[in-house]
Amino acid sequence: MRKTLLFGALGFLPLYLLWGCTALGGSVEEINPELNLGKIQKIVYLNPDIYPDFSALQEPTNTAFFGAISNQLQRKRNIQVTRIDTPMDYENIDEELLADLCTNNMADIIIVPHIKYFKVGIGKYVLSNQVVVSLKSYTKKGEFISRVNYDTYAGNARLLGSAENSVKLGVEGALNKMFNALKKQKMIMNEVDKRP
Repeated sequence: MRKTLLFGALGFLPLYLLWGCTALGGSVEEINPELNLGKIQKIVYLNPDIYPDFSALQEPTNTAFFGAISNQLQRKRNIQVTRIDTPMDYENIDEELLADLCTNNMADIIIVPHIKYFKVGIGKYVLSNQVVVSLKSYTKKGEFISRVNYDTYAGNARLLGSAENSVKLGVEGALNKMFNALKKQKMIMNEVDKRP
């Protein structure tokens, strides 16, 4: 009987650790719980700030990012999405410009994204498929809402496959973390779909 319990516990432990590690992929770094956003109907997002700044990464990253964020917000959360074709430095955010962009596009929230690829190997532009997607969100008045990071390697143990798929997984994971955190703080009234 003891051997059965011991082997059952040892068999369950790796599954528990694997499940726990998948939750480590995303983290809500910062949130402003004093805001009450109500029901979000329209979101504006900017072009992602991409690191390293390599021109060959711009087009495939933008395409993957826009496809993932549009699908995620329109299909699962019934939110209108508008894209603004301008990048903004992720570390130096102009809240006044963000408020103007929200007002001009009649949006409730604006998202400023950042995508970081990791360099591997000796070459100048040898990049891995590990991607960290970071999202900062602001209200239509330019007030900070939240900052979320999602690491595709920690979240999905993803080193194989295309970089575009890693970006899509990172965007989906970051958006899920952001909306779940906002819903948990009772800052939004939108229904949050638990499915990935």
